[in-house]
Amino acid sequence: MTIRIDDQTTALVLQDEIRRNEEARYDHKLHAVLLAAKSMSCPRIAQVLGDSERTVRNWITAYLKHGLQGLVDEEKSGRPRKLSNEQISDIEAALRLSPDDVGLAGVIWDGKILSAYIRKKFKIDLGTRQCQRLFRELGFRLRKPRPTIARSDPEIQHAFKKKSEDI
Repeated sequence: MTIRIDDQTTALVLQDEIRRNEEARYDHKLHAVLLAAKSMSCPRIAQVLGDSERTVRNWITAYLKHGLQGLVDEEKSGRPRKLSNEQISDIEAALRLSPDDVGLAGVIWDGKILSAYIRKKFKIDLGTRQCQRLFRELGFRLRKPRPTIARSDPEIQHAFKKKSEDI
């Protein structure tokens, strides 16, 4: 029995995941070199794996020059971080408290409030999206408070919550 996935969208999603995940990228390069070791041509490998022929040739050349280490992605340079490790540790400790505890208005942390905290504490401007990424990087989840209907009957709210929990 042959199993096939003939969905172009699935292929694109899988290729995107390979490019995003460092370990998967390394494994992907290993597969390219393995196929070359089994006498498959670079154009065919490129076609099968969905990469450019030039990329496949670069991976194989890197392997031939440096062995397995040649397939490991190097550290990518980028803009230096605005926050030091010490500042990030301070932010992590602050996130364990409520915004009110650190002198900010708010009940729950979000990107805007964290941005205001960093601006107030360190005189550094980080955008809301950067702060949301920082939440994830530090292992925190952004949560939004559930709104309660103004002036509604608490018994009806409780009954509604019970029904939604059963789903």
